[in-house]
Amino acid sequence: IAIPIYNFSFENGSNEWGFNFERKIQRLLEKDRWTGIKQDYNIGQVIHAGRLNNLPNFDLGIGLTTRVSAIGHINKSLNKPPEFEGDFSLDLNEKITSDITAQLTINTDFAETEVDSRVSNLTRFPVYFPEKRTFFLEGADIYDFGLGTSTSVVPFFSRRIGLYEGTEVPILFGGKLNGKLGNTNFGTLVTRMDDVDSLVPNSTLGVIRVKQNILDESSVGMIATYGDPNGDKNVWLAGVDFTYQTSKFNDDKNFLAGVWGIVNHNKNLQGDNSAFGLKIDYPNDLWDISFVIRRIGDAFSPSLGFVPRKGIISYSLGIDYMPRPNWNNIRQFFFESSFSLVTDLNHNWESYSIFSAPVHFLLESGDRFEFNIAPEGENLKEPFEISDGIIIEPDKYNWVRYRLELETASKRIVNGQATWWFGSFYNGTLDQIELELTWRPLNIFVLQFEIEKNIVKLPQGNFNQDLFGGRLQFNFSSDFQLSSLIQYDSESEALGTNTRLRWTFDLLGDLFIVYNHNINKIRQDILQFDSNQFIIKLTYGFWK
Repeated sequence: IAIPIYNFSFENGSNEWGFNFERKIQRLLEKDRWTGIKQDYNIGQVIHAGRLNNLPNFDLGIGLTTRVSAIGHINKSLNKPPEFEGDFSLDLNEKITSDITAQLTINTDFAETEVDSRVSNLTRFPVYFPEKRTFFLEGADIYDFGLGTSTSVVPFFSRRIGLYEGTEVPILFGGKLNGKLGNTNFGTLVTRMDDVDSLVPNSTLGVIRVKQNILDESSVGMIATYGDPNGDKNVWLAGVDFTYQTSKFNDDKNFLAGVWGIVNHNKNLQGDNSAFGLKIDYPNDLWDISFVIRRIGDAFSPSLGFVPRKGIISYSLGIDYMPRPNWNNIRQFFFESSFSLVTDLNHNWESYSIFSAPVHFLLESGDRFEFNIAPEGENLKEPFEISDGIIIEPDKYNWVRYRLELETASKRIVNGQATWWFGSFYNGTLDQIELELTWRPLNIFVLQFEIEKNIVKLPQGNFNQDLFGGRLQFNFSSDFQLSSLIQYDSESEALGTNTRLRWTFDLLGDLFIVYNHNINKIRQDILQFDSNQFIIKLTYGFWK
């Protein structure tokens, strides 16, 4: 493996680096690691890294990388002639020091980014989709905030930039500055958005994050964002977080405790605009115990964040016991249990869920079987349209779900997972069937299928949801890959494909060829062409 030295951040003039590496041997369910060899530790705990000594004084030159991209689009829609669009983008990356990097992007383009995977949603709340665009992924970990926030409170969600209600919003230019000074990590990002007629005006959006390493493994930090994709003025967010972490609890165990608090300001929102929480966690191989409290105000809606549920107080407790018995066929048992309760700000319950895994084990072969019991409840205060024309009325609902799951070892040429959720659901029943299959006949070829079917029967009406996904991946070499993704869902009645070829013809040069094809159900039981798109993007860089 050869990695260009300018991809690393390191203390200038240092001849010693912290370093670790890990190898997974799937056929043996084995992990080999250079240092920090313990079931309780993971490779990301840098305090257990080894040392690379006697490193040379690397010459980074002036540290400037310039990337120029030329993009060509051919778009075709139903009943419209093909349209050609040509454009360019420019990306500058400057290593100010060996551990501080500045980036500038102009007329940013994300043509090569893979489309999102379609999902079914039977809840009242929006789904979190992860970021996939390279400009925002580089150095994204610095913006992680607050122990125990997960996806319930994300103060900075980069998908708010450049996307609005599923429509792409052009980024005129953007700048980033990430790095480390001593024990202080920092990151800042500013973008200028173009306007889109009848959708959003132009706007300036930004975020700054500072995190100070303290003690051996702990940190204290702050985050702030500014701007609103809608163009509203004087919109901002500010928050602080503290995380205590040690891998020497009771001599050699992991222990974490963290608190955080955030406020956001938007004159269009009236009410409690704050959120705060705490988490206590004991994440180890035999026992994993956690307790989380979050309080989210009814007016806490950060313009550059993601908060699926506001005006609540949530409590969650998880206790997992995972012994490794000295048996011939069993590698590990997982006795999992969790409880969560969500109330409104006046402590009236809104929902709860209980999860238990009385049967869950991993075989020495790598196969896994699981049986779960999951009581749930909802105290609906407003009507909930779960599907077109099917409305669940306000009431208190209690039901019990069950799950059977079988997963075969990924070391096999053909492997997969089958999941069946069944049981009551609100005042009816719900069966959820998920099938995943992976076929790897050659090292360079992978074929994957995913099928999900939801069968809902309610007094208000019955409906089904179907999802299908297939992925084809050719890895001809580390420099040449071809992938294709096909997806269909019965809600939109749309079939879409996304095919991408990437050829890295030079250390700083890439060629992308992308073809998108969409078919919609325009007339009853007839799938017809909707649109397609052919994209060529050529990127080449210069290093000085």
